[in-house]
Amino acid sequence: MVFACKGSKTVLSNNVLDTDRPKPNVVLILTDDLGWQDVKCYDIDEPSPYETPNIDALSKKGVMFWQAYSPAPTCAPSRCAIMSGNHPARAQKTHVVGGHPPLPYLKDTFRMMDPWYSGRMPENEMTLARAMQNNGYTTGHAGKWHMAVDHKAYPQPEDQGFDYTRSDRGVTKPQKPNRLTDFATDEASDPFRLDENGYPYHQNNEDALNFLRQNKQDPFFLYYATWLVHAPIHTRSKALLEKYCEKLGVDYPTDPGNWPLDGQRNPYYISMVDMMDYYVGQIFNYLETTDDPRWPGHKLVENTYIIFTSDNGGMEGKAEIFTDNYPLDRGKISAMEGGTRVPLIITGPGIEKGVQSDVMVNGLDFYPTILSLTDSKQPKDKSFDGSDISELLLKDPTDPNLVKSQDGDTRTTMMWHFPHGIALESTIRIGDYKLIRNYDSINNPNTESLELYRLYNSEGKKVERVDIEESKNLVNELPEKTKQLNNKLTEMLTEIKASYPYYNSEYNGKLPHKESVPTVLSHENNQSEVTFSFEEHGAKVIKANLIYTSNGGERFEEWFQTPAEVMNTKVKVTLPKGTTHYVINLIDENNYLVSYPLMGQKKRGKKQFYTNALKN
Repeated sequence: MVFACKGSKTVLSNNVLDTDRPKPNVVLILTDDLGWQDVKCYDIDEPSPYETPNIDALSKKGVMFWQAYSPAPTCAPSRCAIMSGNHPARAQKTHVVGGHPPLPYLKDTFRMMDPWYSGRMPENEMTLARAMQNNGYTTGHAGKWHMAVDHKAYPQPEDQGFDYTRSDRGVTKPQKPNRLTDFATDEASDPFRLDENGYPYHQNNEDALNFLRQNKQDPFFLYYATWLVHAPIHTRSKALLEKYCEKLGVDYPTDPGNWPLDGQRNPYYISMVDMMDYYVGQIFNYLETTDDPRWPGHKLVENTYIIFTSDNGGMEGKAEIFTDNYPLDRGKISAMEGGTRVPLIITGPGIEKGVQSDVMVNGLDFYPTILSLTDSKQPKDKSFDGSDISELLLKDPTDPNLVKSQDGDTRTTMMWHFPHGIALESTIRIGDYKLIRNYDSINNPNTESLELYRLYNSEGKKVERVDIEESKNLVNELPEKTKQLNNKLTEMLTEIKASYPYYNSEYNGKLPHKESVPTVLSHENNQSEVTFSFEEHGAKVIKANLIYTSNGGERFEEWFQTPAEVMNTKVKVTLPKGTTHYVINLIDENNYLVSYPLMGQKKRGKKQFYTNALKN
C-alpha cells in the first residue's frame, strides 16, 4: 500500500483517507567522511571487513540508493548545500573554511591557486531548518556544524533556524597522550564509561537522543551530524581494536603514530565505523520502540522519515591509509567517483521496503523532498538546485523518469565544481557518461585537460556496471560525446557564475606567460576611495577584485570579495563600510592572479591575513 502525507491526512493508493496520522517527523543523519564502501551492505567486489549491522538492517526497511552523490567532495560545501538547497558553485562555497584572500597552498611549488570562496552560508539564508520551523516543526541539531570559517564562528545553528543545538564531540575527542592509551573503562567516573555492550559513552549520540526524548510530542526535524568517522583516526574501545586486529590478521599496533598497511586494513578506522553503526542503531531503536504521543497505538518510526547518508566520499588518507573506496577512484577532496559517491538509505511512511535503486540522486535533493514529504510550504522566492524526489520514493524508487529537473524534464544531469587543492576540477555526469575537466593541464604532462568515462550501460532493462573505476578514458574514441558534455558543463558553470582557479606567478617552475604578469606600482586611499596604479608587461589586465575584511585581527577573521573597476592602468574601488583591511587582486588575460600586497601561502597553520594586507 503506497501513500503520501498531506497535512494531517494520508492519501492511500485506494483513495481512502487516514485522518488520524499526524504530520510526519524527519531524521536526517549525515555521517562524516563515511565512504560508499565503508558500509557492509554496499559490498560489490571483495568482501568488506567492516561490520555495520544496524545500517544494513535499515537498508531493508526502505530504499538503498547505489548511485547517490554528495553535493561536493568535502565537508562544509556539502553541509551548506544540503541545508540551503543551493549548489556549492552558485553559493561560492566550494570547499572547507574559506573566507580568506586567494593564495597558493605553497607559493613556490603549486602552479595554481584556489579562487576566493565564501567561508559560510549567509546569515539570512532560508535554510531547511527555518522552512521546517515555519511549517510548525521543532528543529534540532546534534553534532558537527562546520558551516562557517570555524566550528564556533558565526553563524551557528541557532542563527540558522534550529531550536535545539549541541555539538559535543564525544568519543571523537583525541586520546591523550596517544591513541594506544586512554581507553574507556567501567569506572563510574570515566566520562566515556563502557555501556552494557562494551561501547564507550558518546555524548554526540546522547545529544541526538535527548532531542528526540524532549520533543517527541511535537512534529520534529532532527539533523544529526555525526563526528564519526572523521579524523583523528582512533577508538576509545580497546576491545574493538583487538577484535579487528584479529579479524584482519594483523598485529596489535605498538606505534601510536603510524599504521603501515593500505586498503581496508586499518583497525582504528574499522573500529570507528563499528562504533558509528552502533550509535546510529540506538537512534533507530529509540524510534522503533517508543510510542508516538501524537498517534496513539503506533511507534515513532511509523511516522518518521529517516535519511542516512554521508557528507562526501571516504577519506582514504595519505601518510596513513584510513580506508579504500575501491572500485571507485580516489576519495574525499576529489570530484572523482570515490570523492562524491556516498551511501544513501531513505525509509519512512509510504516508502516501499527492501528496494535497491540505481536512480541517480544527490544531497541537494533533500531540502525540496523533505518539504514535499511533510506537506510543508515552500518558502517564498526560494529556488532549488536539486530535485524533489518524493514521487520517486512514494511511487517507484527504481524509475528514473520520476525525478524531474527544474524545467520539468527527466533529470539526467549532475555537476560538481571543485577548483581547489590538487584536484582543480569540474565534473559533469549525463546519463551513463561522466566528464572530468582538469584546470591545471597547460604544459602539464601528468594531466589531461578532459577525461570521459562510461560508468554504466542503462540502455537495457537492467543497469549494467561498465567503468565505475573511471579507468578507461574515452575522449579520443568519443569526441562528439566529449564535446557535448564539455559544452553542457560550460553552460551550467556559466549560469551558476562559478569561480575558477588561477595560475600562480610565484611558482618557481616553468609556466607559459609567467613573465608577462602585471605589477602593482602604488595605491592611494582617499577616504575609502582607493586607487591602484599598475603596469602591464605584455598581458592585459581583464579583471580586478577587492578582497576585504571588517574584522582584521579578530579570532574569526573573515574576508569577502567585490569587483573593482579597471580603467587603463588604474583600478578604482570604494571600500565597503567597516572595512579594516584590504587587498587588490589583478587577473590578466592568461589567467594569472597578482595580489597586492603579496599574501604568502596557505600552509602556515591557522593564519590571520590582516598582517600582510593594507590597513584602512
